[in-house]
Amino acid sequence: MITLLQRVSSAHVEVEAVTIASIGQGILVLVGVEAEDDESTARRFVERLLDYRVFADADAKMNLSLRDIDGGLLLVPQFTLAANTRKGRRPSFTSAANPRHGRDIFAAMTTYAGTVYDRVEYGRFGADMQVHLVNDGPVTFILD
Repeated sequence: MITLLQRVSSAHVEVEAVTIASIGQGILVLVGVEAEDDESTARRFVERLLDYRVFADADAKMNLSLRDIDGGLLLVPQFTLAANTRKGRRPSFTSAANPRHGRDIFAAMTTYAGTVYDRVEYGRFGADMQVHLVNDGPVTFILD
C-alpha cells in the first residue's frame, strides 16, 4: 500500500458535481492498493495515519496526531499511486491490485477506520472524482 498524506485545513470530494465527502481540519489521504495488500495491511495503515504526528503543538513542532486534534480523515482511492514510473515514459501498473482486490481492500480500510475513529469520510472507488483541498503548510508525506 502506498499513501500520500496531506495535512489540510479543508478538503472535499465531488462525483458528478455532487459533494460526497467533506472534512475541515485534518488529513486527506490518497490510497494506492498494491497486489500483495490484505486487510491487515489496511488496518495497519489506518492506525498509522491516525497516529502520525503532523500537527503543531504549542511549541510549533509537529508532535500532534489526527486523534490528538480530533481532525477529519478523508480517504480517497487512487489507483495511479501504485504505478511503477522508474523506466520509460509510460507508467506500469503491474504492482497495483486488480480492481476487485483494490475495491475490497479499500472497503476494508474505510470500514475499519469507521470503527476506530468517528470522523472518517471517503471517496468512491472507481469513480471519476474531483478532489479539492487546501493543503496546510504545505505538509505532505508518502507512507508505504
